[in-house]
Amino acid sequence: MPIQRDKYPPFWEKLSQHIRFVRAGNRCEWCGAENYEPHPETGSRVILTVAHIDHDTTNNRFSNLAALCQRCHLSHDRVLHAANQRRKREQRIGQINMFTEEEQYDL
Repeated sequence: MPIQRDKYPPFWEKLSQHIRFVRAGNRCEWCGAENYEPHPETGSRVILTVAHIDHDTTNNRFSNLAALCQRCHLSHDRVLHAANQRRKREQRIGQINMFTEEEQYDL
């Protein structure tokens, strides 16, 4: 998913680079997969990103940031993604159910 730049501070790119390259040494801080190399478990090319551990994009303290490979980042965000999917599904169902059964099929 592309980054929504309006949710991040103007210095995000420099901060992200520092976390990925200086602090993490160009490796995933959770599994050790090396940036731009094949992932040891999936074989896909690793692209490090920086995750907010508490999912709050305004909390940019070093202790709340981690350089993660795609696998670790997606795993960390799994609960958040599932909740968003559930909310969207409920919204779609709510939109459908606001009509009576006759109205739903009335063309």
